Amino acid sequence: MPDPNPAALDFLLTRRSRPAKTLTTPVPDNDTVKTLLTAAARSPDHGKLEPWRFVVLEKPALQRLADLAQTRGDALGLDHDQTAKGVAQYANADLAIAVVSSPKPSEKIPQIEQSLSAGAVCLALLNAALAAGWGANWLTGWASHEPTFRTEGLGLEPHESIAGLIHLGTETAKPPERPRPDLDAITTWVAR
Repeated sequence: MPDPNPAALDFLLTRRSRPAKTLTTPVPDNDTVKTLLTAAARSPDHGKLEPWRFVVLEKPALQRLADLAQTRGDALGLDHDQTAKGVAQYANADLAIAVVSSPKPSEKIPQIEQSLSAGAVCLALLNAALAAGWGANWLTGWASHEPTFRTEGLGLEPHESIAGLIHLGTETAKPPERPRPDLDAITTWVAR
């Protein structure tokens, strides 16, 4: 017979990300961030390769990244609104954690499994922050996929990418519930 954890299940059934633009100070302190990262690092990792790493971005670093997003958006010829959205993601943030997908060479563990592990880390970090009472949101955006931004802004190696930017802070408003998937439309039951 299973040993249920009703509080954890209720949390997962009702969890809701907080829009990054609604997060403010205070933000988690370094010890709290380490606890959240510890929880995230317990994600499934086939082969124990640790095909991910963390970059904790504090306010000055986020402002530097906002400036770089402006420079890169202009250099790429992006339209004003697209560039502005990329800039705001960093300029308006007080704390974010970049989860870097950093696949390792392996004959046994395909790269897709390593990428999925990095995605699992993002969700675990998001849920750990929410469970600890912080507001949190998982974003990416055009800048996080732009090679020069990743290299110059975050020091990523050519084989690395950003799986997610987890924005953390104090929520200013509870978000409304949103429509959820119709399970009957997305589920197939196979008995034999």
